[in-house]
Amino acid sequence: MARKLDHAAASVRAFALLDALAQNDGPVTLASLAQRVRLPKPTVHRLLGQLAGAELVGREPEGRRFTIGPRLSSLALRVLANSTHRGARRAILQGLVDELGETCNLTMLEGAQVVYLDRVETPSPLRVNLQPGSKVPLHCTASGKLLLALLPAARRARLMAHLRLERHTPCSLAERSALEAHLKRVRRERVGTDAEEFITGLVCVAVPMLWRDGRAIGAVAMQAPVARMPLPRALEHVPTLQRAAGELAATFAQ
Repeated sequence: MARKLDHAAASVRAFALLDALAQNDGPVTLASLAQRVRLPKPTVHRLLGQLAGAELVGREPEGRRFTIGPRLSSLALRVLANSTHRGARRAILQGLVDELGETCNLTMLEGAQVVYLDRVETPSPLRVNLQPGSKVPLHCTASGKLLLALLPAARRARLMAHLRLERHTPCSLAERSALEAHLKRVRRERVGTDAEEFITGLVCVAVPMLWRDGRAIGAVAMQAPVARMPLPRALEHVPTLQRAAGELAATFAQ
């Protein structure tokens, strides 16, 4: 019985650590975590080691600061994708596709990539089939550049320092200076665009899905073949996308 109680107590302490990490906007030191969860540093160090081994916690290269790990991020996204509000979100996206006639998706950041939380394809035969759970780069996608631009400066700088600026098409922003200049404009306009930067012949427009405090927790985007909808015409639908983003954000606040 005592062993079961000890195990339960350890599980609660581990959850408290994960909760503390999830509430931060970036990596946290061991000392700060120990103070926050009111546990001795040796105990926190041992628990962090176990959680890191399970990929629930990540450690910076120098090993002094910790953040949420890839496995925990994936779990959080699966919980969001399969919550009781999944049907409502799907209905909002479907209504958006019915109105615009093009593929629309809901995305969030996962590490240094964008993950499709949900996606509704256009009925038109000319389209790109990406399933929910698919991951795409930050630097050459509308949602990726938007979410990157709207991050707090320190977190954005950390991500930018490690981004691989691979050239997916001749239009990809593969130079850091060009990407940083583009992100300044995105941050000002709060609209992300993909002008055939990820897939030749495909354009995309994204707007942020905002939390109550104004933070961008995700993005709503429309994709279309440039032959059917050039980027300037796609940008005309920004108000419609923003309306849907507000409706989707409300489902996360419930």
